[in-house]
Amino acid sequence: MSEEKVFSAVSRIQSLLDENSFVELGSSVTARNTDFNQAAEDTPSDGVVTGHGTIDGNLVFVFAQEPSVLGGSIGEMHAKKILRTYEQALAVGAPVIGLLDSTGVRLLESYDAIESLGSVLSKASEVSGVIPQIMAVFGNCGGGLSALLSLADFTYMTDDAKVFFNSPDALTGNKGTDTSAYAFRSTVAGGIDGTGSEADVVAAIRQLVPVLPGSNIEEGCVDECTDDLNRAADVAGASYQNAADVFKEISDGKFFVEVKADYAKDMTCGFIKLDGMTIGAFGNTVKSGDEEFDDRLSPKALRKAADFVKFCDAFDIPVLSLVKTEGFLTTVHAEASLTAASAEFINAYASASVPKVAVVAKAYTSAAILMGSHSTGADIVYAFSDAEMGPMQTKQAAKIAGVSEADYEAKVSGSANAARRGVVDRFVNAADIRKYLIDAFEVLFTKKVDEAYRKHVTK
Repeated sequence: MSEEKVFSAVSRIQSLLDENSFVELGSSVTARNTDFNQAAEDTPSDGVVTGHGTIDGNLVFVFAQEPSVLGGSIGEMHAKKILRTYEQALAVGAPVIGLLDSTGVRLLESYDAIESLGSVLSKASEVSGVIPQIMAVFGNCGGGLSALLSLADFTYMTDDAKVFFNSPDALTGNKGTDTSAYAFRSTVAGGIDGTGSEADVVAAIRQLVPVLPGSNIEEGCVDECTDDLNRAADVAGASYQNAADVFKEISDGKFFVEVKADYAKDMTCGFIKLDGMTIGAFGNTVKSGDEEFDDRLSPKALRKAADFVKFCDAFDIPVLSLVKTEGFLTTVHAEASLTAASAEFINAYASASVPKVAVVAKAYTSAAILMGSHSTGADIVYAFSDAEMGPMQTKQAAKIAGVSEADYEAKVSGSANAARRGVVDRFVNAADIRKYLIDAFEVLFTKKVDEAYRKHVTK
């Protein structure tokens, strides 16, 4: 872009990428003018800066919308530059990062602009599961463009950004709820991974990118591990409350990148490192800060975990599940969607061909089966030595069966019976869980699965 003015798109890219690594492409592109009366209008780069660079040495392709040029609106040439960025990233197998700040479709370009937006959304769908897509909203992202956020794998927005399909004022019956703000988008809609200042968002993306492979055919992300592989983990075992605390403690250097932290807080998802290997970890959380949750699976938690597992499987990232549940959420609202949410999760987990390891803290009813069991595809199932396990809570089950609680626990329920029936492969002291997980994932590193051909599941 022109060097006479410092554009926010350029400065955002420079703050995101390694110093002096950005190579801009398509800087001479301008809007195609079909109105002779607008010939004097200057549209440098047609409102979007595109190119490639590195993050911590990892190649990425990036596009950033410039709000000072036609509001960062999407026109024909604007979209072509974004499409070209996607095509280049796809060709070499590298992530695409979009920095969005746009008023939407450029209405003066009529159908050309609308068709161009459709082409961008179609391309994002085409590359989904092939190369990682990361989006960050620094201003406005409205209308059809906001669909790009849900097509992406990870999405961030600054604390003053606005995301909407329909503006809050246009929603029938809306009584003052800002449906475009982070609070709504993260906790209700569930599509945002993090927020903060521009510097915070940039830092979050820079932390995430080195964890991810460049494409679905790239070998798994393995870094040199300087942590002790046999280090004792300061983990509370079956009495843990926040899965994030467990994940941090077992990870190399206590490294943990959490995603969608403010959505469905009863399910924690993120990435850890075990002997340098990237692992996707998800688990039940019963307390986060001052918030407490039932140790029961909710529809939102199941869908959050399903999306996470599908991403990990698409990019060949092994999966760890931390199980602490005694059933499903028992509310009328939850009942309306639990069946569909459970099916969505079981489709994701059972069909995932990556290495899958489960660690059990509490496991009652079929809810625990979903979270990670041999029957749903887990390769190895560990349990903390103090784990609670059973078909259902002993007190309730004994009453139904008409036997004493002691007899039911001894003959039917309990972790010992789970081991006898092959439900658990090994009981592990909490302090030793890190070294056993490292061993499990190293053993499973070369896992191969021959899958029957199908286009996709129908649910």
